Amino acid sequence: MAQIPAIYVVSDSLGETAESVAKATIGQYEQDIEIHRVPFIRHVEQIEKIIDEAAERGAMVCHTLVNPELRKHFEILAKGKNVHYVDILGPMMNMVTETVGAEPRMKPGIIHRLDEEYFKKVEAIEFAVRYDDGKNPAGFKTADVVLIGVSRTSKTPLSMYLAHKRIKVANLPLVPEVQLPEEIFHIPPYRIIGLVIDPYKLNSIRSERMKALGFSGTANYTDIDRIQDELAYAKEVMRQLHCMVIDVSNKAIEETAGRIISIVQRNKELYGNKY
Repeated sequence: MAQIPAIYVVSDSLGETAESVAKATIGQYEQDIEIHRVPFIRHVEQIEKIIDEAAERGAMVCHTLVNPELRKHFEILAKGKNVHYVDILGPMMNMVTETVGAEPRMKPGIIHRLDEEYFKKVEAIEFAVRYDDGKNPAGFKTADVVLIGVSRTSKTPLSMYLAHKRIKVANLPLVPEVQLPEEIFHIPPYRIIGLVIDPYKLNSIRSERMKALGFSGTANYTDIDRIQDELAYAKEVMRQLHCMVIDVSNKAIEETAGRIISIVQRNKELYGNKY
C-alpha cells in the first residue's frame, strides 16, 4: 500500500500559521495528505531529526522559523537531503525589509501575542454590553472604570469605544427617582468618572433623540427645568463619591475617551495590583 504523502509543519512558536497555510493548500487537492505539526523548535538537532524523517518518508516541509540561525541551518539541511520545503515567512519578511528599510524583530509567536490582544478586546466589548446602563452593578468591582451620568451623556458610546481599546467599562445612569445601587459606594473613587454636560446642549441632544424615535411635542425628558434638576442631582452624587468629573458638552467621543484612557493608565501606574 502506497504511503500517504505528508507535510511537516515546523515552527519556533506554536506553528498554527504554517499549519493554516498547509491546510489551505492541501484543501485544493482531492488526494489525502497528512500534516504533522512540530512546534517550539529551539535547536539545530531538532531540525536535523525532522529533515531526516521527511527525507525518509519523501515528505514535504513548510516552516515559519523566525530565528535566523535556525532558518539558515534548516535550508542547508533540507537542500542536503533533497527535501522539498517552503519558507513561509522568509520571502515576505525580505520584501518588507527591502520596501520599508526596517529590520524585523525576529521574535517567534508575535502573531499569538496579537491574538491575545484581540481576545482582550473581545472580552472588554462583551463586558461593556453585559454591564451597560446599570444592568448588573456586580460588574462594577471588576471594571477598569465605571462611568456615571444622566441620560444622553455618551456613557454607552464611550463604553464601547473604550472596549475597543481593551478597557473594561461599566456604566450607571443617574436618575433622581432611582436609588443608587449599593455597589457603587464600594468602588474606589479613582475608578469612577462622572460625565456632566451643559443643560441646553443636553436639551438639544434629547430633543433630536425624541424626533428620531418619532415623538413630537414636549416631554419631561426634554424639559429644561427637569434637565437642570437631573444635572444638579448627578453633580451631588459625584461629589458624594469623590470621583473625577469630565464635562462632555463640546467634546467628541474620541476626545473624552482619550482623557479617560490617560486616567486609567495613570491609575494603573499609581495603584498597581490594587487597581
